[in-house]
Amino acid sequence: MKIATLLALMATTGLFAQQNHNPNAGYWQQHVDYKMDVNMDVKTYKYTGTQQLVYTNNSPDTLRRVYYHLYPNAFQPGSEMDARLQAIADPDSRMVKSFKSGNETIKESRIATLKSDEIGYLNIIDFKQDGTAAKAVAEGTILEVDLNQPILPGKSVTFTLNFDGQVPLQVRRSGRNSEEGVALSMTQWYPKIAEYDFEGWHADPYIGREFFGVWGDFDVNITIDKNYTIGGSGYLQNGNEIGKGYQDEGVAEPKYNRKVKTLTWHFIAPNVHDFAWGADPDYIHDKITGPNGVILHFFYKKNTEYVEGWKKMQPKVAELLEFYNQHVGAYPYKQYSVVQGGDGGMEYAMCTLITGNRSYGSLVGVVAHEFAHSWFQHVLASNESKHEWMDEGFTSYISDMAMETVLPPKVKEGEEPESPFQSAYNNYYYMAKSGKEQPLTTHSDRYNMNALYSISAYSKGEIFLAQLGYVIGEDALAATLKRFYYDFKFTHPTPNDIKRTAEKVSGAELDWYLTDWCQTTNTIDYAIDAVTEENDTTTVMLKRIGLMPMPLDIIVGYSDGSQESFYVPLQMMHYEKPNPFAVKRTVVKDWDWAHPTYTFTINKPKSDISIIMIDPAQQMADVNKENNLFVKE
Repeated sequence: MKIATLLALMATTGLFAQQNHNPNAGYWQQHVDYKMDVNMDVKTYKYTGTQQLVYTNNSPDTLRRVYYHLYPNAFQPGSEMDARLQAIADPDSRMVKSFKSGNETIKESRIATLKSDEIGYLNIIDFKQDGTAAKAVAEGTILEVDLNQPILPGKSVTFTLNFDGQVPLQVRRSGRNSEEGVALSMTQWYPKIAEYDFEGWHADPYIGREFFGVWGDFDVNITIDKNYTIGGSGYLQNGNEIGKGYQDEGVAEPKYNRKVKTLTWHFIAPNVHDFAWGADPDYIHDKITGPNGVILHFFYKKNTEYVEGWKKMQPKVAELLEFYNQHVGAYPYKQYSVVQGGDGGMEYAMCTLITGNRSYGSLVGVVAHEFAHSWFQHVLASNESKHEWMDEGFTSYISDMAMETVLPPKVKEGEEPESPFQSAYNNYYYMAKSGKEQPLTTHSDRYNMNALYSISAYSKGEIFLAQLGYVIGEDALAATLKRFYYDFKFTHPTPNDIKRTAEKVSGAELDWYLTDWCQTTNTIDYAIDAVTEENDTTTVMLKRIGLMPMPLDIIVGYSDGSQESFYVPLQMMHYEKPNPFAVKRTVVKDWDWAHPTYTFTINKPKSDISIIMIDPAQQMADVNKENNLFVKE
């Protein structure tokens, strides 16, 4: 066999998949090997399956029980997801029905009104550990299994089970018969073992968001009506049998017997932590080859109003792939699928499900975000239930940068383009001033309002990186992202890991930054308190009003049109960033946090100064910009 052929085979079977190389001493992570055979009845939306799971305990702990997620059980009246919809002040609009009652708008949970043939469920039958029955009890969306024999450190066991499920009406992410007419959005559909890491078990109930999975390999057979096309995770192993645009070049017709009613699709997904798919009898299936030979698949409905946008969007996805490869690191798989389905946009291993009835710009925008999750969640697999700002915020940061490149916003002549991060800053200011903000350490299901979750995870998380560029310099931030990806891909990085990576790259001490921005609701507020003159020199007094410390960039404009920069290092940072401005810079003495005021001297009379501005680049999330400016009267 030729070397190139052998390497290609190894890549698609997981034999060549890169294993974790997390640099933290003593790091470990569990491993799973799934084998599943599933039969889908497209008339009843019920499915049955068998699952064999080889679970390897790489932890130093002896495990006496394990947990599985049974996500479809959330879509039942009275579930925790249903209860939360009814209790929260601003329920997700996709998950409620709104109607008028007099002058009042009533929002009713869509889950509460599901009928028995519309709910979701996942029942587990005949659970065995190494061939012996084990006690498995379902509590809502969690299956608790008491093991017959404990799993010792370094040992593997084989769990087998049968399951039967029902696909719910489309309410959130997974479901059938979406508003756009997609038949099946099969996400969070199978019995999925919970993650166990250095913090212990993460057997979170499915209330609204998010997910955390165990790294491993998936071998999945899906038997479905032959008229349906499937797109999703993994590499299809029997394309010549299936056809549907998957077959090898030169094979015009699939080899199956046309009298059969069903086809079995065989997928392998190596080194991933989830598996999702969409299916519909009317999917159009396009594919193009992107950078590094990655095959980009597109599955979408035959809606004449939107087909042109889907066609036009495809080369932009190739541009996005190139952008992320350059700015984060190389995409490690050989395929990616954009699948119409779900209820908005949601990332999965090697694919995304998005709603497809969108304008061209919206299509590119949603794919830019969801595709970026392939780096920030599906390769850098942070615990998005506990640290939702890491995957959503970092994804928002890099996808907003990408959109500025692949689909630049239109700017009126003579106007400066707005920062791609400005919307995130505006959202954060709104939240910070509302008095309702919760720290980023809040579990994703524990935010008091959905709006607070969204702004915290997406906007404040995005600013973590955008503002880090202000703190350590843009070049150091760019190098930090690449180093972070290289060091932690195929592992479960934590907030401390991105902080330590930035420290190693820049040489700065950044514990204060992670602490204040992520673990508190402290705000940044610096002010120019006074500008005075004595002996033809000007003294500028600065004041720290907010509790969060920061280094300061200050620009001084003079009456003759010249400018000068002053940099105030933060003492606890023990660092001076490179000059970001194309003007002379003076580095003045450090400012320690405990002193609320600080002064520095400009060797010119006050009359020569026309303007003094803190943070002229507007990268610091100062909640009161009005006191950042001195203008000569």
